[in-house]
Amino acid sequence: MIRSTTADASRGGAPLGSPDTAPPTARTGGRGRAGHGRRSWAGATAKATLAVLAAAVATAGCEAPAADGSAPPPAPPGSTPSDDAKPVARRSASPDASPTPPKAAPSSASPTATATAGPTAAPEPSTKPDPQGTPLIASGTQGDRVRELQARLRQIGHFDRSPTGYYGTVTATAVRSFQTKRGLAATGETDTVTWQRLLDMTRPPTATELRPPTTLPVTKPDKRCMTGRVLCISKNSRSLSWMVDGRVVSSMDVRFGSQYTPTREGTFSVFWKSRHHVSTIYHTAMPYAMFFSGGQAVHYSADFAARGYAGASHGCVNVRDEQKIAALFAQVKEGDKVVVHG
Repeated sequence: MIRSTTADASRGGAPLGSPDTAPPTARTGGRGRAGHGRRSWAGATAKATLAVLAAAVATAGCEAPAADGSAPPPAPPGSTPSDDAKPVARRSASPDASPTPPKAAPSSASPTATATAGPTAAPEPSTKPDPQGTPLIASGTQGDRVRELQARLRQIGHFDRSPTGYYGTVTATAVRSFQTKRGLAATGETDTVTWQRLLDMTRPPTATELRPPTTLPVTKPDKRCMTGRVLCISKNSRSLSWMVDGRVVSSMDVRFGSQYTPTREGTFSVFWKSRHHVSTIYHTAMPYAMFFSGGQAVHYSADFAARGYAGASHGCVNVRDEQKIAALFAQVKEGDKVVVHG
């Protein structure tokens, strides 16, 4: 290199690279062509380097290049700055890394409630059931259920007589009284609600309560009835009790004469018995007749059995239970005492 410079200087030219000399552009010597080739290669290299840098800058944007000279990874989609200009954290560039699922927002609902949630409840019917219940026993009904109803009502003071087994006006009035006192609809008809309330307040009736000997409770016997064999007849309780030495053997319902033909009161005795007697005045049958005062007698009455207390006798003591009067007729003897009292 020193040698070449000296040779050029000996030819009277300035040394190569002198600041006051222009670059040799028109030389045709071998050395000049070699130098020009070197300069052309250097310029091409510089241009290539500039192109690479320009491409790097264009692709990198504002990112600084990595320290090892490698290009930074491309920004993931959606990593643009947020509205408040805070940069969004860059995700990992590893191709094997799966994206992190977003965290669910905390729920205010209790997890226990969610886990134990059951099936949706069925909608309520549009029409509500009748709060009074379904009709169970109506007026005009007869049978053992009616007899039990009457016995239970009698236990709590709403039915003032013995059960008959027939749902008539007296029973309807008693049911209405019970319903009114218990805050139920006072219909007089026995529905399921009324019946259940009555069952809750009473006990199962005994056999005697279901079929008592008389419609009304038998009153305390008159003192004249406490000795011997006595037909003790009470107008107050409308009952006849067959008593022996102060003990009641049997009792039964009886009916008396009207205000125009009243049954006489007092102490009498049976003076005649006639099993198939027929009245000579009214020409009516008087079976099982036991006469105690003139033409007045204790006997069975088919009219009393059919119409009850709606009618009256002509002064006799009527019995409506034929079986009871038949048994009584068999036991009573002529001469036995008869006491009729108020």
